[in-house]
Amino acid sequence: MSTISQHLKLTQGQNLVMTPQLQQAIKMLQLSNVELAEVVEEELAVNPLLEKDERGTDGEATSDEPREPKDEGKDSVEAAFESSNTNDDFDPGSGAADIGAGGNSKFEDIENAFENRMSAEVTLRDYLLDQLHQSFEEQRDHMIGAMLIDRLDEAGYLREDPADLAEKLGCKVERVQNLLREMKGFDPAGIFARDLEECLALQLAEKGQLDAPMNALLDNLQMLAHKDFKGLAEICGTNETYLMDMVAEIKALNPKPAAEFDHLIVQTAIPDVLMKRLPKHMGGGWRVELNHETLPRVLVNQEYYMEVAGSASRKEDKAYISTQLNNANWLVKAMDQRAQTILKVAGEIIEQQDAFFNYGIEFLKPLKLSDIASEIEMHESTVSRVTTNKYIGTPRGIFELKYFFSTALVSASGAEHSAESVKARIKTLIDEEDPKKILSDDKIVVILRDEGIELARRTVAKYRESMMIGSSVERRKAKKHLISR
Repeated sequence: MSTISQHLKLTQGQNLVMTPQLQQAIKMLQLSNVELAEVVEEELAVNPLLEKDERGTDGEATSDEPREPKDEGKDSVEAAFESSNTNDDFDPGSGAADIGAGGNSKFEDIENAFENRMSAEVTLRDYLLDQLHQSFEEQRDHMIGAMLIDRLDEAGYLREDPADLAEKLGCKVERVQNLLREMKGFDPAGIFARDLEECLALQLAEKGQLDAPMNALLDNLQMLAHKDFKGLAEICGTNETYLMDMVAEIKALNPKPAAEFDHLIVQTAIPDVLMKRLPKHMGGGWRVELNHETLPRVLVNQEYYMEVAGSASRKEDKAYISTQLNNANWLVKAMDQRAQTILKVAGEIIEQQDAFFNYGIEFLKPLKLSDIASEIEMHESTVSRVTTNKYIGTPRGIFELKYFFSTALVSASGAEHSAESVKARIKTLIDEEDPKKILSDDKIVVILRDEGIELARRTVAKYRESMMIGSSVERRKAKKHLISR
């Protein structure tokens, strides 16, 4: 027969308790400045003791800045085409469309990840980045590709000259052009086109409808805008009936590939951090600061607190005011801690990647999250949160902080090389090889060894194949065919 008894047992253990405010602190660290502004607006709506700091960075009141004027130089052909989506006829005079009180708020002690995404919807940027990472393995291609994505206008066009972008990045214009050529095959069709004509051509090519008459029609869209069908038929070498079928095919296309996504996402990324070169008389180097144009600023209205607290008579009212004061003080403190953490991480990244900023993308060094974490004495998970969804404005363009991290390749001599830089070197050797003296993988191994990079032949072959570059036999046949032509 069993007996039932009661007894006390004392045990000791350790566990991490995440208060709601601590969870919010971690969430705030992950947010960009723009997303943080939305959170602050919500707090301002519910906390009467919080108010916006309307002063600028110099302490003076700011005024509303005038908006950027719309692009008035846009070709009338594009405007005419856009109007055709709502009307059966082209209308050249329709005008141009727009172009484009508790808890620890210290982050470095938090080791358990806290995931909280703002939205599960797929943006155009995320959609294109997924395709970019699936199509290319090299870190430098990811950086260049992300830069191209962030320069799309609201229609999905890339209107900047690849040569200008290459100059900013410090790489060859051919590399940007080759990457852009591949990215023009991304979905949605027509993305990354430089203008309306190319956008339509990309979509027609995908459908297999880009023949000689259609190319002639695209080259003369101005005549289509003016409804010169007879003249177009002569140029295209068709009769007017067939021409109208071609026009119907064009009208079925999408002149704005980015329109099916949220247009607010299709814009140049807004930097959370800015870096500027210091003049020589100030010692040179770099200065890093938060982007105050997008960073929300709030104050705790102590005068209003004293006024309300002094007039509160009920216990519930006093408790409410006290809670709101604690929440307001905590929010200000958490925002300051977030700012300091971001500056620490960004400053160390700039110091580690100084060669990239000075000489270009070929000098991007291998870097891990743990390298930054150890230098600034923070946990690796904190660095991971800071570098996700945060952008830095640099003299070479706007980049997400996480793009400055890549794996290291250690040679037998102990020297470290970025795996991406080694791939870039292999690609350069192959691009510059003499068509009559194609480099074998063994020969590439020898050349790299002479340059202080020791790799096995199978590693060279793996890197070459990851860049979708054929073997020496395949390249010899292809280049022999080009020479014969």
